[in-house]
Amino acid sequence: MNVLLVGLGRWGENHLRVLQELGVTVWACDLSAERRAAAARGGLDPSRIVSDFASVLHRVDAVDIVTPADTHLDLAARSLRGGKDCFVEKPLTLTVGEARQLVDIVETTGRILQVGHIFRFHPVTDLLRRCLAEARVGRVRYLRGRFAGFKRPRIDVGVTQTDAIHYFDLFAHLLGQAPTAVTATLRDYLGRGLDDLSFVTVEYGEVPAFVEAGYFGPGPARDCVVVGDRGSLVADFARSLVTVFPHQHQRRGREWTAQEGEPEEVKGTGEEPLRRELEAFVESVGSHRPPSVDVREGLLALRVVEAAQLSSRAGRRVAFDEV
Repeated sequence: MNVLLVGLGRWGENHLRVLQELGVTVWACDLSAERRAAAARGGLDPSRIVSDFASVLHRVDAVDIVTPADTHLDLAARSLRGGKDCFVEKPLTLTVGEARQLVDIVETTGRILQVGHIFRFHPVTDLLRRCLAEARVGRVRYLRGRFAGFKRPRIDVGVTQTDAIHYFDLFAHLLGQAPTAVTATLRDYLGRGLDDLSFVTVEYGEVPAFVEAGYFGPGPARDCVVVGDRGSLVADFARSLVTVFPHQHQRRGREWTAQEGEPEEVKGTGEEPLRRELEAFVESVGSHRPPSVDVREGLLALRVVEAAQLSSRAGRRVAFDEV
């Protein structure tokens, strides 16, 4: 299989490494001569490294897009219409309107488009899904997620769209339910015109989820909590660890007691999430089966972002069907 990787930045370099490990024939494209030269020094055949992705589109079976969000619509649309399946890193596009255009193009062309929501492929997510399927903590009452830490801001989209979006997709995946309403407070402390601090409440029916993302506090924090009526799951994505707390409140007459059980730590194991994610894409292309995270799921997560932006501007709760 021939795969064209578009974008050789920091995350694109990881894609290049994993694609090579998977044994596909990698072509690479980047506007930067320095990045192209670095890929050649890293062992990629210079004859398969270009500056114009359209010049080699006819030579490949699929396209892996790891570029700024404002380029995703154009690159993906040209690839799909050229008969190529696509992997598009999150966020799917810059706006919901653009994402809806891609939905239409995917349906018209019949091609595969997988969106890069990598938390789906993390061993911790496997553990969380297993614990929920086994009802280890009972009925879910609420969830909380943090993707934060002091770091360099991304320049194409705000922190809600690049970091908080991980949890918007993850929680819909864990609960098996689309969002119904969003309430948010976003801040632009650096004055860039993009949010750099984000607190978002997403309602999945009767289950609320609280998501924090930002560039300022110490960290990194990559964790989430699932609270049920018979216990809690505390997940640490950095340590690949889930701790099960079997606790619950019990009523005795007019009073309530807090009964705590012994916590159990469960370690996640398996291949790195990016390898699992790209392997799933390659298998989907090879078998012509639907992708693990399709274009509509990418659109769903992006709608939460725009609902959060609207909520913060308007100072009110936003119903999901408003976006």
